[in-house]
Amino acid sequence: MKRPWDADANTFLMRRLGKSPQELGLTGGRDDCPDIWELGNGDIAVIGRDVTAAFRDRLPDGVRIAADERLVIIPRTMLVAAKADIPDA
Repeated sequence: MKRPWDADANTFLMRRLGKSPQELGLTGGRDDCPDIWELGNGDIAVIGRDVTAAFRDRLPDGVRIAADERLVIIPRTMLVAAKADIPDA
């Protein structure tokens, strides 16, 4: 069955939403950089820590993680910094 939405792996990272992890003091180098990006097709990409296994058995009712999905965590300060770049509609 076709999904109502699927990720487009052929799009591109268009612009960062918010401040860089370096500006926010959230990275010690090049290998641990949480980030939020708007893609060329308007979708959003989030780079964060994969905590799927830790959360899988304690998800709220109605929340599911498909086999090809991951639950990632980013610092709150990163999303707050991106707020101005996220449209209201």
